Amino acid sequence: MGSNGKKVAMVIAGNFEDSEAIDPKNHLEGVGAEVTTIGIEAGTVKGKKGATLAVDATFADVSPDDFDLLVIPGGGAPENLRIHPPAVEFTRRFVESGKPVGSICHGPQLLISAKVLGGRTLTAVDKIADDVVNAGGTYVDEPLVVDGNLITSRVPGDLPQFNEALAKALVGELVTA
Repeated sequence: MGSNGKKVAMVIAGNFEDSEAIDPKNHLEGVGAEVTTIGIEAGTVKGKKGATLAVDATFADVSPDDFDLLVIPGGGAPENLRIHPPAVEFTRRFVESGKPVGSICHGPQLLISAKVLGGRTLTAVDKIADDVVNAGGTYVDEPLVVDGNLITSRVPGDLPQFNEALAKALVGELVTA
């Protein structure tokens, strides 16, 4: 599956779930995509378990128009990003563009703050199921849920399905509901 030339935005902040950022990044780069990590400020961010990722760009430096896919890892990062208006606006504009958006674990917290879950079906870590419902979404407890351009998974154990769905979406092969 060739994704050469495709550009992926991965939004990150401190306390991200290590595997939920690193595994999709490695998988997408492995199929030829260019992954840009986007954060609140330049430098590096540290994951919950100690991994570090360099921030390639800040929200001031990029536009959703620059990318083909958005990935929102979980852990504590979405909680940090959702209080940063440029991150929320970037996410809202990306979802509204119709391009694929992948979100895992606590990632939908950023989608909730972007107010883009009304009428959507998705999954997430069960701890935020009520938040998804209160934001107008329908929560289902499944390893992978695809609703239009929204691709969601629950936990690190779902990464194989999540990563494959992201790669397929990047080349237009993912069948959407």
